[in-house]
Parts: sequence; structure tokens; C-alpha cells
Amino acid sequence: MDNSIKILLSPPLAFLFFLCVSAGIYKIAGKFSAKGKPSQGKLKTYVGGEDIQGYKIQFGYKSFFFVAIFFTMIEVSTLVIATIHSRFVLLGMFYLAMIFLAIFALITRET
Repeated sequence: MDNSIKILLSPPLAFLFFLCVSAGIYKIAGKFSAKGKPSQGKLKTYVGGEDIQGYKIQFGYKSFFFVAIFFTMIEVSTLVIATIHSRFVLLGMFYLAMIFLAIFALITRET
């Protein structure tokens, strides 16, 4: 392939080309799209035609740590089982049983 064609097919130039094409399509489609009228109803929450009261939700770290520990246990056990030597298959099965019990304890815990 010619060197000038390789430069044109490089990822940064291809990205810029497709970015320009996408922006052009966006602008052209914006000229043909329907224009909406601004109204207060568009900013409200809609549930079956009824107005609902909004309230502030405070998220805590408790659920984050639960998911993080669960994810870590799954990932580490997968890594251990994937790299275990064939001589230690029974030990690996015991390890998986212990991981299963730990995850079962996490899932069935009282909140």
C-alpha cells in the first residue's frame, strides 16, 4: 500500500473524518426535525398522568462495599481456580466450596 494511503487510514485521521461526517449528519438532520414548543410539563416527572412528589435520596456506601466484596470474591476465586495446578484439584474444589459458603452468607445476611 502507498504510504500516503496508510496515513489517511490511520486511526486519528479516521476518527476525525467520521467525527466530521457525524457532525454534518447531525446538523442536516436538525434542519429537518420537528421543532418542539417549550412547556413546563416537559420538566415534570410523569407517572400515569399523575403528579408525584419528589424526594431526596441519600445513598450510602454500605451497598457499594457489599457489591465490591462480592465482586472481589468472585474475581479472586476465578483467578485462583484458573491458575491451580492439576495436582491440587481437590484443594481447588474445597476452596470453591468455601467461597460458595462465603457468598451465600453475604447474600442471605440481614440488612
